[in-house]
Amino acid sequence: MSYDIKNKVALVTGANRGIGKTIVEAFIKEGASKVYAAVRKLDSAKELIEKHGEKVVAIEVDLSKPETIASAAQNAQDVEILINNAGVLTTVNLLSDEAIKTLDFEFDVNLYGLVRIAQAFAPVLKKNGGGALVQLNSIVSLKAYSDIAIYSASKAASYSITQSLRGLLKEQNTHVLSVHPGPIATDMAASAGISDIAESATLVADGIIDSLKTGDFHLFPGSIAKNLGEAYASFAQNAIEATE
Repeated sequence: MSYDIKNKVALVTGANRGIGKTIVEAFIKEGASKVYAAVRKLDSAKELIEKHGEKVVAIEVDLSKPETIASAAQNAQDVEILINNAGVLTTVNLLSDEAIKTLDFEFDVNLYGLVRIAQAFAPVLKKNGGGALVQLNSIVSLKAYSDIAIYSASKAASYSITQSLRGLLKEQNTHVLSVHPGPIATDMAASAGISDIAESATLVADGIIDSLKTGDFHLFPGSIAKNLGEAYASFAQNAIEATE
């Protein structure tokens, strides 16, 4: 299912920095008519609004607070493309006393947040012709790393949910794209200690635009992600993508 973002209305969670901010910029450059910058604190979108004027609208969304998601869906009834980019990452050791508490925290945002936002906005997308839902997963959705084991688990779970959403939302003509970046130059990469191998966030933003146009389900932006994606391609095509 091919999808062109030109003249479309998008909403991007976690839009105030990193990958989310870069997606907002890329969508406006590509011709989106309006982008909702979904952020926890409205003031954090000030720079985007000053630069792009009425094309950017700040809206409160905290993936751990269902009431903000419900309010956003009610107030942004014109959304045609939903990009769920927001997420959290900690480096708590899986064997530490804090592991269970951290599992609850990361799953609440990275997994339950996806479900909450899909439930709230699926009717909006349906009303507006179907549109697209883009979920920012990660290469750790497929390959876990022990130093970010909890994050890896949360993203593996979100990838599983993304696959299910693909089948469910297909019925309402909503295209779903699962994005699996490798290390990207963001604050999150810095906190994980991988800035030295991180690549530009524009690879993710431009890749999303291109993948929507070609109707792909999987996107692996960046050189590390591309290598993993190539190794995974046969299974993805014959098992994951062929089932829907």
